[in-house]
Parts: sequence; structure tokens; C-alpha cells
Amino acid sequence: MTAYNALKAVSLTHVRYQRGDQLGHFLAWVSLVPVFISLGGFVSHFIFRRELQVMFFALGLVISQFINALIKKSVQQARPETCALLEMCDSHGWWPSSHSQYMFFFTIYFTLLTCKGIGGIWNVRTKWAALFLPWSLAVLTMYSRVYLGYHTVAQVFAGASMGIFLGGVWFWLVNSKLFCYFPLIEESPFGRFFCAKDTSHISNVLKFEYDNARAARKNMAARKAMATKSS
Repeated sequence: MTAYNALKAVSLTHVRYQRGDQLGHFLAWVSLVPVFISLGGFVSHFIFRRELQVMFFALGLVISQFINALIKKSVQQARPETCALLEMCDSHGWWPSSHSQYMFFFTIYFTLLTCKGIGGIWNVRTKWAALFLPWSLAVLTMYSRVYLGYHTVAQVFAGASMGIFLGGVWFWLVNSKLFCYFPLIEESPFGRFFCAKDTSHISNVLKFEYDNARAARKNMAARKAMATKSS
């Protein structure tokens, strides 16, 4: 009789919660926020915007997750006993929490960008409003991993600490050491092919693009009018 190995599914969005637990259902969706940020945020931003500041933001998150995987592999700390109910305890190395590390890296980097004024968020009230959502989601994501039984409190706090530390270091590295190379990247074959640009020196990008779009439309209309008269 043929022996078969146990099957394992690809579980990118496979988050379990107790049936009938409305809070667990909500937190299960919250724990998927890193997936939404990666696919809905950074991928769509690259397709439509291609800002160098955001590209390096995304690169930092990738590096952070790579470091997280190396630490997990070396520490080999198991998940909490509660994850046995989720049938998701087939591996080890879950310290620190990658979800927490991702969210707090994202949040601290976004916070530093906002406080620096990159992206045109200058008004104090607007800044506070812009920062409320990512910090709330970061805390909720951390709590969701404990509530749903995937991590211990120590594991999520370790992830949050690593995320804040790496996010702060990466922000300093990008905006203090690598920022001066942005013009070179813009003019490089890579930058020209992908239309990569840096608008972090523009105080209000939305107003700048709005004014330039209107000016381009008016110039086009003027050229058409001149062409019609000459014909």
C-alpha cells in the first residue's frame, strides 16, 4: 500500500478563529492588514506613482521581514499552546512575531515621514489624524495575534520592538545617507525605464500635480486653437 506524506496548504490569508466569536472574526481580518498594505498599498503605488521614497520604504519592510525570518530560524521558539486548537503548530521559530514587526516598522517609518513633512502633511491636526490610523492598526494587529492564539505576549512585543528599532534605523539611513542619491537614481537607466521619481522636496504634491495638470491642459488647448487658426 502506497504511503502518502501529509499535505500542507499555502496559507497566505488562512487565519482561524473560534466559530461564533465576532471579536475573533474582526481581529482575524485585522491580522491580514500587512497583506493588504503590501498588495493593495505598495504594489498599487509602484504601478501608479513610483516614488523613490516609497520604494525604499517597501525595501526596508522586505529587509525587516528577512531579518525576522533569520531570527526565528535561529531562536526556534514554539508557538503558544493555544495554537494547537488552530491546527497551525507544525513548525517552530515564532519569536518575534512577524506581523507585529511588520506593522510597527510600517507605523514608525510612516510617523517619521509625516513628522518630517514628506508628502505634504503639514497641518498639525492633519498629522495627528494621519497617524491615528496606522498606530491603531499596529496595536490591534499585535493584540489580534495574541487573542487568536498564534503568539504569546512576549512574541508580539518582541516583534513590535524590532519593528520600531529597524524602522527608525532604516528611516535614518534612507533620509540621511541614501537621499542624496535619489537624483542619480532618477536619471539612471532604471529610473528612466520605470519612471521612478522623488517628490519629497515638494511641500504639497497634490497641489503641485493639480496645478501642472491644469497648466498642461490649458497649453494643449492653446496649441489646438493656434493650429485651427493657422489651418
